Order: sequence, then C-alpha cells, then structure tokens
Amino acid sequence: MDSVKEDVHYRTCPLCEATCGLEIHTVNGEVTHIEGDKQDPFSKGYLCPKGFSLKELHHDKDRIRKPMIRKGAEWFTVSYEEAFKEVRKGLRSVIEMHGRDAVGVYLGNPNVHNLSGMLYLPLFLRALGSRNQYSASTVDQIPKQLAAEFMYGSDFSIPIPDIDRTQYFLVIGANPIVSNGSLMTGPNMRGRLKALQDRGGRLVVVDPVRTATAKLADDHHFIKPGTDGYFLFSILYTLFDEGLTKETHLAQHVNGLSEVKKLANDFPPEKMAAVCGLDAETIRTIARDISSATCASVYGRMGTCTQAFGTVNSWLIDVINYVTGNLDREGGVMFTTPAAGGKMSKKGYRFDRFRSRVSRMPEVLGELPVACLAEEMDTPGEGQIRAFVTVAGNPVLSTPNSKRLQNAMENLDFMVSVDCYINETTRNANVIFPAPTPLERSHYDLSFYQLSVRNISHYSPPVFEKNEGQLDEWEILLKLAALVGEEEPHQDAVNKLDDASIHYLIKKDIKNDRSPIYGRNPKEISEALEGRKGPERMLDYMLRSGPYGDHFKQQDGLSLKKLEENPHGIDLGALKSRIPEVLLTHTGKIELAPELIVDDVTRLKNETNKSDMLLIGRRNLRSNNSWMHNLPVLMKGKDRCTLWLNPTDGERLKIQDGDVAVVESEVGRIEVIVELTNDIMPGVGSIPHGYGHDLSGVKMAVAKDNKGVNTNLLSDEKRRDAVSGTAVLNGIPITVSKTKSGREKHGTVRTESI
Repeated sequence: MDSVKEDVHYRTCPLCEATCGLEIHTVNGEVTHIEGDKQDPFSKGYLCPKGFSLKELHHDKDRIRKPMIRKGAEWFTVSYEEAFKEVRKGLRSVIEMHGRDAVGVYLGNPNVHNLSGMLYLPLFLRALGSRNQYSASTVDQIPKQLAAEFMYGSDFSIPIPDIDRTQYFLVIGANPIVSNGSLMTGPNMRGRLKALQDRGGRLVVVDPVRTATAKLADDHHFIKPGTDGYFLFSILYTLFDEGLTKETHLAQHVNGLSEVKKLANDFPPEKMAAVCGLDAETIRTIARDISSATCASVYGRMGTCTQAFGTVNSWLIDVINYVTGNLDREGGVMFTTPAAGGKMSKKGYRFDRFRSRVSRMPEVLGELPVACLAEEMDTPGEGQIRAFVTVAGNPVLSTPNSKRLQNAMENLDFMVSVDCYINETTRNANVIFPAPTPLERSHYDLSFYQLSVRNISHYSPPVFEKNEGQLDEWEILLKLAALVGEEEPHQDAVNKLDDASIHYLIKKDIKNDRSPIYGRNPKEISEALEGRKGPERMLDYMLRSGPYGDHFKQQDGLSLKKLEENPHGIDLGALKSRIPEVLLTHTGKIELAPELIVDDVTRLKNETNKSDMLLIGRRNLRSNNSWMHNLPVLMKGKDRCTLWLNPTDGERLKIQDGDVAVVESEVGRIEVIVELTNDIMPGVGSIPHGYGHDLSGVKMAVAKDNKGVNTNLLSDEKRRDAVSGTAVLNGIPITVSKTKSGREKHGTVRTESI
C-alpha cells in the first residue's frame, strides 16, 4: 500500500493587500484544504473567499506551465532555451533598429504581491533602459503616492489610519470591508470597524454607493462622483471658519499652512453643497465631529484617486488629518516602521524628469501614466513602442479606452509576457514564460507591510517544489535582464546579476548615514549572507539591516532565520510617531502646499461636471484581478457584471430590472444587464472593472463562461488627473437607454468602440 504524506503549511495570502495568514493542508502534493491561520498574530484566523481559491489556481488546467511560442493563431510548448532565443531575436532586433525606448513594459498589480517581482523587476527595467515603463499604479493609486512624495518626500510615506485605536473614522470613496483596506493593510476590516463602534467610536462613509462598509456605518452620505475635492475643501473651510483647527500640532515641522487657509476660503459649504450633493449643515457637522473626536482618521481610496482631481483629493485628506491634530498621532494617521524595504535616504522628487512622446505627459515616480500607452504604441514616429513586455498584467481590460490598445497591440513587431494565463493581453504575445503559482514560490509582503495598520513581519516558504527545470520569476527576470543587456541568458549571467544586486544594496547602505550598517565593511556583510541566493538572500539582508534586525552583530534581532522559526509571523507592535524622522523633503518639513498641487486648485474651481448620468466602478470581495475570473470558487453565484441603477433612473429611462441597457460614452458603447437598487444614488451607474472575457484567442474557460462586459471600452484616455496623469475611471459622463431587444440572459451581448 502506498504511504500517505499529510502536511500542514503556514503562509501569507498574496491575493490582496490584507496579508491574511493561511493554514494549507496537503496530501501527497495535492491541496486538500485551506483555512485561516488562527495563530497568525495579524489576521487571527480571518480569511476571505479569495484565500480558498489558491487551491483552484494551483491546479487550474488552463494555467500555463511551460514556455510557449505563438505561430499565427497556434501556441506551441517549447523549452526555456528556445523561448529565450526567440525573445533575444525579437527584442534585440527592435532595440538595434529603433532604440531602447521602442520597447514598452507594463507591470500588473500582482507584482507587488510577489517577492521576486518587487526585488528583481527593477534590475530588469534598469538593464532595459527604456522610458516607456507603465504599471497598474497609474490606473489606481499614484495620486496618493505622488501627494506623499510632495508632502513628506517619499511615495511610500503614506499616513495609515490607526484603525485599531481611532474613535472617529471618515471613509470617502473607499470600501475597506471589501478591499480589506486598500493602501491600509488590515485583515478582517469588518471586525476592526465593529471593534471601533464597540468602543464607542463612529464610522461615517461618504460614497455614491451604499457599499458593504456604508451599510455597517453609523452614517452614510451619497456624494456625486468626481466632487470629493469640493467636499474636502468645504470641510477645511469649516475647520478654519469655526476655529476648529489644532494649528500648534507639529507646527515646527510644517510649511504652507497659511496658503492652505487662503485656498480654502473659496469653498464654503453653502456653495459646495449643490456641487457635491451633501447639504451644508451635514458638511459642517462632519468637520465638527472630526475636530471634537478624541482621535480621528480621514481615509479615501479608489473613488478619490481614479477621478479628475485624484492628487488634489489625496492631498486634501492629509491636510485635514494634519489641521485636526491627527497626523502622526495614536488613533489618527501614522507612518509604519516596516521590517524590510523601508529604508530612507534623501533624494530629489521623482516627477517630470522626462515626458511622453505624443501627449508630453510628465513621468511620475519613474513611470509614464498608462493613459498614454495606446498612443505611444499606435502613433508613428521616432520612439514609437514596437515591442512590448508584460509581467502579470492585463492592460487590455484594465486600462482606459481599451479598444484602442487592443488594436495597437495587434501591430506590434514583438511581444513577450511573463504570466500564468493566455488572457486578453497575452494572447498577442509571441512568447509567454510561465509564472509559478503562489504555492510554488516564497513570499514576503515588502509593499504592504509598509502600508499596514500594525508593524508585522511574516515569511512564507514555498508549499510545493517547482517542476524540474521550471524557473522562478526572479530567474526569468534576470535572464531577460542579461538578454537586453547584450549578454547570453545563461545561468552564469543570472548568478552574476544576482550577486551584483546584493552588493549594490550593501554598498548603498554603508554610505547612507541613516542606515544601521553605515560605515561597515561590505565584505563582512556579504560573508554573513553566504548560503542563500536570490530573493531569500536579498530579504535576509533587508531584514537584518532594517530597524528590527540584528545588524550583523550577533545580537537578538530580526533575520530570515528567525522568521523561518516563527511560521505564523511576528507582531512588531502598533504604529508609532515618526515625525520628523520620516520626513525626506528638501526642507526637512511637511510641505502642506506643494506648488504643483496648489496650482491645480484653479482647475478645481473652474471645472464642474454637469452630466445627467455618471459611471463609476465597483468591487466585489471575490474579485481583485481579472485572472481571478477563471477560478470557479470565486465565480459562484449570480452574475455580478451588471449595471447598477437607482429605481428612479430606471423609471425615468423606462428600464426595468433585468433589462439590457445601452451605455454610451464619448469613446465607446456597450450593452449590459441592468440591476435596479436603492444602494446607488440617482444619476449614477456602476459597472465592475476587469470583465470582458469575450475576445478570440483567450484560453480561460471559466472566465469566458462569465465573460461580462469591459467597462474600459467607455473610459476615455484623454480624461486624466492633470497632476498625476491617472486615468479617470470614476465619474465618466454616459447616456443610458433601453435596447430594442429588451432582455438578455447573460452578460453583454455587444461591445464596440465609437
């Protein structure tokens, strides 16, 4: 009789920002059961439905397991050697003929949930040397990061709500119960918000939709999409007008308060009420409540970022937290002290150091806004993108006016992808390298522990060994780096680049007077890391040279070995005050009135959206990225890709629940099933992002059965936040009408571009 090998593995879920602990049961190399890790000090056994889907992802028959080359419409499995040979030929020919800027790169959201991606993508990008770098960041979060860069000197110095200690929590354009805290990492956000209420605190939500978070709230107020800036400025006006500010708080560390006061004078609640849809007394009451609370936190996310004034909104939220005395304070908003990846060094602002070729859009934090990707690809001329690299991304579904991008990609000279599926984007690739599943690679949340409501450290070893000969993503990325750097992508080149990367970090830190290893002998540090390679060596170094590390002095500090000995993770404590330590601006102070943001206030004063109907997105707990639509456990239940309308709009438009409606914008037209609900305010329609799995060549069977509609056929890439270049995905002017056919059974029946 064959022996049965049962194992239990503990790791962190990498599928969203919550970083929940998992307990994974396996028998003979098969996942049998996944549940929340009750011993995880952060999530304490909580787990959302996405965590269970790791089993289905690992065993999904549609998942790519070996390198593939496309010839015409047919795909063929090949060796890594053949695949890299094809990529070398394709990329090198474009680079030699048209230059490095002729190669564009798009990085999808999953890269920030991937230790290999976080550590080794920068090496590949430096080796490539192209300015045409794009990512999902300019689809959703860059306004918050850019505001932090201008105000505090670093894009990851984003003040995080101290949710576990606050007494008043104002949520604007965010749904943390579903997101589990976007740019506010915190598992079981429902439990955390209920705990807030149980200790006598208040939860107030301002959103065009009565979201899951709004339904839990003590108060919910509808707001017209795209008008958050007017609402936030009227809060500021009230705080100054009624003498509710706490201007002595951190006063010695602040510049620009008088300019903020002057700007707020133009936004009294009595004038802004008609613009944003909240009455003046409600606005004033909210301002008074923030100020009078023993501690309070104002938090805004996707709804405030993905609109025409995303950067202004992000800035205003931080200004309100400051003037009410809640910045860098327990129960307010605070800065994390991450165990790894949080080292600080002074640098210049990473903004507008170069511009895009066609629209002259400024670079932001090292990349160009994805809103200009299609035009850079389809507009002829010197510097046109002729070859394309995607890593864990699906921009055909996730970026604005995606029909234009679809058409542009069909005319590329060459394309290579690192991905686990043939999706709407990678179907155009010439070569696809398979990405290991989350259970086949190690994990550490470098990004999200920098944005966490507690200081946490948790390392996850692989659950399963990769198949023989299969490369990890870091090895693929280093081979690609060697290839575009004119070397042969052999193992020697990989080892050389890996060694060079760790030596670069060490040399950089021993010259940084803020580093715990400042002035040390680099050889001594390198020798202490022997025995590891790849992401584990890099992570061990970052932990040991970080704020909790042993600093290579044999003391009882944090290291990768210590995390391996603590498989449930280590709680490093609550957030602590970090000003002035965290400030990296050129003045060493908080810049409350950054010039570029202040200049954009004029646009806010002069621009109002007078459309009768506006489109916004929405999010479901079971969906974070488009590839999740291929996992049956996450697609169970009724069709979620519907158009939400308020019943009063349904009556006005003569549309009933279940009818198929035509939705048109300036750039596109779709047909979608209508769902009437009082959970959305009149004059607003809502369709979730990430659907539209009806394109030919896509090999995702479950997703194609739940094809839905691509709402980005309606978004116009020319509608952008003027400061950050982020595309407007919320507050899109639309018209809605009933189709002649009336009703359809499933999803969209037609989608087209105008």
